[in-house]
Amino acid sequence: MTIQHISAVTLAIDDMARAVEFYRQVGLRLLYGGPETTFTSFQVGDGFLNLILAPSRARGWWGRVIFRVAGVDAVYEELKEKGLHPEQPRDGPWGERYFHITDPDGHELSFAELLRR
Repeated sequence: MTIQHISAVTLAIDDMARAVEFYRQVGLRLLYGGPETTFTSFQVGDGFLNLILAPSRARGWWGRVIFRVAGVDAVYEELKEKGLHPEQPRDGPWGERYFHITDPDGHELSFAELLRR
């Protein structure tokens, strides 16, 4: 068996309306659910980012979701223009340029592009 890609990631969140607004600002396309539901799904390339309303489970750092993008600096600027607060982009020694941003429930998102060598 060979796993080809991640199909979906589901994040536990405290406030669906707040989380849906954040992920829309990040640029994800809403497929199912929305601000008044307990489960929401966004399209991310060929996969999905799901949100589940679970206030008692949504606290604490658990890891990071990494999104591959083209033009990481442009994505950073776009998020800043929307009033979000991403960390400054930087080059990693493993060959990616990336930045992190934290969603309203404390989940860390990274946006990264491969560096040309």
